[in-house]
Amino acid sequence: MKIAQSLQQIQPSYIREILADAQAEGVISLAGGLPDGESFPMALMAQSLNNLAIRPELFQYGHTAGYGPLLDYFKQTYQQADNHSSVVCTGSQQGLDLIARAFLNPGDTVVMEAPSYLGALQVFGLAQANIESIEQRFDGPDLTQLEAKFATGNVVMFYAVPDFHNPTGVCWSLAVRQKVAQLCIQYGVTLIEDVPYRELRFNGNAQPLVSSFCKDNALVLRSFSKIATPGIRLGVVTGKTEWINPLIKVKQSSDLHSSVPMQAVLLDLLSHGQFNEHLETLRALYHTRYLTLAEQLNQKLPAGCKFNHVDGGMFIWLSLPACDTYKLAKAAIDNNVAVVPSAVFYRQGETIYPAVRLNFTNAAEAELETAVDRLVTAINKTLG
Repeated sequence: MKIAQSLQQIQPSYIREILADAQAEGVISLAGGLPDGESFPMALMAQSLNNLAIRPELFQYGHTAGYGPLLDYFKQTYQQADNHSSVVCTGSQQGLDLIARAFLNPGDTVVMEAPSYLGALQVFGLAQANIESIEQRFDGPDLTQLEAKFATGNVVMFYAVPDFHNPTGVCWSLAVRQKVAQLCIQYGVTLIEDVPYRELRFNGNAQPLVSSFCKDNALVLRSFSKIATPGIRLGVVTGKTEWINPLIKVKQSSDLHSSVPMQAVLLDLLSHGQFNEHLETLRALYHTRYLTLAEQLNQKLPAGCKFNHVDGGMFIWLSLPACDTYKLAKAAIDNNVAVVPSAVFYRQGETIYPAVRLNFTNAAEAELETAVDRLVTAINKTLG
């Protein structure tokens, strides 16, 4: 059989491809957006996991929308309006795929910040959407460019990661959040607000969700990979029920439903009396690791290199003098440190600014120090 034309145009995920090399013995990985495995809340989940053996009802087919008690939890915790509901997904990545399959036709326009999340570029590319990019500023998207795109009347949705953006770590200001919401309402554009890193703020005060200013013009994607475990493979999409129902219909034809036993375990974890303490511990750990990486970069980076400071999330965006970032990434892996080149975060044909994304959540402090030494050697070699 011939591969579908839509799939032929999609490049494999560089990040997924590099993981094998990044996990090789002796390599320190700053590449994948991996949470700290030793901080997984296994102790908080232990009783729930043990009890699965005496809860056979959880192992029957379930409702496509999700495990009822978990949906009730979301309804209360997220203070959903009467006309809003949720669908539980096999990771928020599936939620993004469901949105694209339910609401996009080939050629429909989706606006994204550049650079942007690689997984979203792949999903919208597979849906054969027309992806248009706008520049990102220190406090969020370029609003002049965004309104110009919206004003054409051709934009179906705007995909964004407002809290500790992947890959740049940028967190939108309150003023930008309010303006984006106003523009979405004014031009009838749906905001797809992806917030997998929102709970990982370790400095400053949390900003309101962008969707809180345009509740009926938005779908929100949440992930539990970063605050529970990636292997649990659960996320949730929330929004107007009239928009959630089509997602449920697509999911029915996709996988019937996400794992009911894991949804029950997730509910027990989120409801656990010590879960907030777990989050505080996780934030403190990531803050320490971020400060270590930032200090090492400040001390050791060659001239012409600079990076953004962040208040949470998992990434530092390191801007570089003009160079081939793929060549740099290869030099880095040859020197036993893995990074992600900026080119993978841009759609084909647009201007690519030389940079690398650095993850600070998965390596210990001593490893981060060594990693910077190795990365600086690779940068110097690449820049000549």
